[in-house]
Amino acid sequence: MADRPKGFKRLVTAGVILALLLVAGAAFVWRDDILRTRLDPKEPFQTYDPPPAPDYATKAAWALLPASPGAPSPSDPVADVFFVGPTTFDGGRHWNAPIDDAKADRLFRQVMAPNYAGPFVRVGRIFAPRYRQASLYTFMTLREDAKEARRFAYSDVVAAFRHYVANYNQDRPFVVVGVEQGGGLAARLLAEEVATNPKLKTRIAAAYLIQTVVPANSPPIPACIARDQPGCLAAWISVFESEPERAQAILDRSLVWDQDGQLVNLQGRVPLCFNPLLGAASNAPAPARLSLGAANATGLEWGARPAFLTRQVAARCEKGVLRVSRPKSSSLRPSGSWTDQRKAAAYNLFYADIEADAKARVGALETQRAAAPR
Repeated sequence: MADRPKGFKRLVTAGVILALLLVAGAAFVWRDDILRTRLDPKEPFQTYDPPPAPDYATKAAWALLPASPGAPSPSDPVADVFFVGPTTFDGGRHWNAPIDDAKADRLFRQVMAPNYAGPFVRVGRIFAPRYRQASLYTFMTLREDAKEARRFAYSDVVAAFRHYVANYNQDRPFVVVGVEQGGGLAARLLAEEVATNPKLKTRIAAAYLIQTVVPANSPPIPACIARDQPGCLAAWISVFESEPERAQAILDRSLVWDQDGQLVNLQGRVPLCFNPLLGAASNAPAPARLSLGAANATGLEWGARPAFLTRQVAARCEKGVLRVSRPKSSSLRPSGSWTDQRKAAAYNLFYADIEADAKARVGALETQRAAAPR
């Protein structure tokens, strides 16, 4: 009889532990759904009151802006860079981020700018607008509300670009750069503003749409198929070779802009695949010895040159996706929270390759423009 209470206690303890394990297991299995629900604004976009619009005539509307944007100095690079950053805003109360959101701005400055705008510091003067970016949540659902939020974000980006062209460009060569969400918006910008404007078209040295799906059969400007080719598009999405299922998931969920400014499925189309190690859209394999340097520039002071890690990755295009070998350095691997790992990576596997490629295309455009009849 004396043993019965002890046995009963053991049974209760085992039951509690089992219940906790079941709860923990369910939380792990359904963690995506749980966190997705937490980020959902829970309000239709049609009734949503968005944050105030940026005024691109003010410095506060730009995350990166030269000291004298309308008056380049002789010491400045010959080109400009219009940079559209990736998502840094998780979501929650807003479909679209206020441009003064402190957490989103901090992530841009500490992670995104050093790793993705950094390769262009020696290429041109950098203009990076703050815009009411669609939240991370909008990329986790195919709801029409999410598409509306992404279309809304474009209105800021195109306003910033038009202000840049009208007030700051001054007939200089320029490069367009977009990363993830920013890449999709930049793709639409290229199609609507650059490809249809002959004067702008002659000034574009290149466009780099990083981790961005662009249908190979309808790029907004010609694809980069050779080194030193100016006026072309370098776009790619990359996955590690050990993640074939992730590549298919990206293709299944990707939305691209059509000619009417609507977001539509790929519908079986193959994405454009530029290989930064080859400097061209090509299915040829690129061994790691061609890699000029990967970098983890997170936390570096703006403009500081990171230490390059050479020969870290090999890369090859297969069915429109850039398959990349696992880097040797632990600093070039995904890290951070659940939401961090669904944003642009906190490192750049092709930092030095992109820098060299952009410099070469700006130089090629300058040579072409110098030879053109006046």
